This record gives sequence, structure tokens and C-alpha cells, in this order.
Amino acid sequence: MPSLFTKIVQREIPADIVYEDDDCLAFRDIAPKAPIHILVIPKREIVSLADLTEEDEAVMGRCVVAASKIAASEGISEGGYRLIVNCGDDGGQEVPHIHFHLMGGRKLTWPPG
Repeated sequence: MPSLFTKIVQREIPADIVYEDDDCLAFRDIAPKAPIHILVIPKREIVSLADLTEEDEAVMGRCVVAASKIAASEGISEGGYRLIVNCGDDGGQEVPHIHFHLMGGRKLTWPPG
């Protein structure tokens, strides 16, 4: 069964898409935790960090580069931002499709939770 994010990639579920290339898709989080909260995902479904293989290295790198480009286009590069990946239930992962949370637009505190 495809993940919620795969359904967004396939345009079965609407999303506020801010970036797309051949390998990655980025869209605004529907429950933002910061003024800028964008999810960056590989279009190919990979469940979590724990499931990565050598074959995933390039696409994950492209997602990180995409996050950097999006941060610049959103105007948060200079002030700073956070890029987070949650892994598994204890790590706070809610959707079984690896994704980066790009967050910024305000001073972010540490620890996060």
C-alpha cells in the first residue's frame, strides 16, 4: 500500500508543492511547527533511515541539496534553519516514507523534544 507521501507524489492527494525535480518533491507541512516548515521527500518510497542502502545515497544527497535551495528561496538561509529526519516510532516518524523537515523563520530552540 502506498504511503501518504507517495500518494502526494502521484497527485492523488493535494499538497502545497514548493519544489520538484526528477527525484525529490517538497511541500508545506499541514501542521507546521515553525513559520517555514516544508517536507522534502524522495519520490521513490523509502520507509526510513534504517532502510537506506548504498543505492539510496544519490537520491538522499539530492534531497539535501534541494532543501538548501528551498531554504534560499524561502529567505531563511542567512538567518539559519534546521533540517531534521525522524526515524521510527521512538524517533517521532509518523509517515513510513523517509522525509526531511526543513524548518526556519524563527529562532529554533534545543533540545527539540
